[in-house]
Amino acid sequence: MADVDTPQADELAKEESAPAKRSGKPTMQVKVYAPFKVYFEGEASSVSAVNATGPFDVLPHHHNFLCMLVPCNLVIVSPAGNKTIKISRALMHVKADSVVVFMDV
Repeated sequence: MADVDTPQADELAKEESAPAKRSGKPTMQVKVYAPFKVYFEGEASSVSAVNATGPFDVLPHHHNFLCMLVPCNLVIVSPAGNKTIKISRALMHVKADSVVVFMDV
């Protein structure tokens, strides 16, 4: 018992428990809706779309921005599985780990 030092054992236990908290994928809140219908609302790890300059992805901690989407398939990767939504015209707003897509604008 002399070779076990309690303060070091406590530090080791803290270090081992910390990665377990960080092991999950970071997510962001996503809402995709039209005036009379909500197509998706929940957490997602990425959103892929196309604007006038080409295809792009939005990941957690993305910079804030606002853009118009062109006709494309909006792909949402969420813990519940992938969801694809056909977009004809839409406005996307990304701010503080939140993505809002207003369709039919």
